[in-house]
Amino acid sequence: MDTTTDPMWDAIIVGGGAAGLTAGVVLARARFTTLVVDGGEPRNGPAGHMHGYLTRDGMAPKEFVATGQDEFVRYGGTLVRASVTGARRGQDGTFELRLDDDRVLRARSVLVATGLSDELPDIPGLSERWASEVHHCPHCHGHEVRGRAVAVIGGARAAVSAHLAALMRRHSSSVTFCVNDAEVGAAERRRLTAYGVRVIDGRVIRVAGNDGTAYDDPVVIELDGGRTVACEAVFVAPRPVPHDAILTALGAAEDPVSGLVAVDPHGATDVPGLWAAGNVVNPRAQVVSAAGAGSAAAIAMSAWLLERELSAAVQAGGLDAGGAL
Repeated sequence: MDTTTDPMWDAIIVGGGAAGLTAGVVLARARFTTLVVDGGEPRNGPAGHMHGYLTRDGMAPKEFVATGQDEFVRYGGTLVRASVTGARRGQDGTFELRLDDDRVLRARSVLVATGLSDELPDIPGLSERWASEVHHCPHCHGHEVRGRAVAVIGGARAAVSAHLAALMRRHSSSVTFCVNDAEVGAAERRRLTAYGVRVIDGRVIRVAGNDGTAYDDPVVIELDGGRTVACEAVFVAPRPVPHDAILTALGAAEDPVSGLVAVDPHGATDVPGLWAAGNVVNPRAQVVSAAGAGSAAAIAMSAWLLERELSAAVQAGGLDAGGAL
């Protein structure tokens, strides 16, 4: 990358969702120069509301982000609408990030909070109903469909699919688990059946019916052989695809078990100065837990940056008469 005369930021945060904006507010309040780069496509953007966040229950995700942006800017943070297309770490340990408009930003530390994409099973009609009739998180949307007929479509994540079917049974007496491609053993089938879940085999070929305008219109799940299942809400366990290209480009190590970029309890990777928080390293994180991870990472970054300033002050002979480094 080409170097620029742009300022050296104390911290650049890539991703302006719950984790990124929370971290940005923490760092800006600590008076570190902080910039958030965000492409404007949050994971929960299609959803009409979010839950599980105390005092923010039912808030629209877009409103949540807009409010967070206002708070971040109010504390002196800088927000840039762009995407990062390249990243590298210099020999001096600082970072350079290239944006899609060819600007190059430099920082002493970086937090990646870019989230993930939900890869749905390749079933016609499923993606069109995503976040309206089709959901993936029972803790986010299960309560809202309580008492309604629910269908769970199995996928490659068999254990998660079966768990999802069981958990939705707590919200409804009418839960059908369309096994689809999930490899669910006999013992798990018996457990689900005993718990009141209807388990049916066959490949799901299409989701039709309700266009998202009313709960009263049923969604119809069509299976091979001509069978159909009518319901009012569909749940599915998508495959999470972390947006971790920046982390891997900067050399962050992966966890050999999960395949995700490895971080410590404070979000630090094995690359000095590089942190990650939220869904990019924890696909199960809800909005509230992603925000908490962002806060924990920012506090750790603040300590890391401060330590380097203390060392620099000693090397420079201390503070000048005005109190500046």
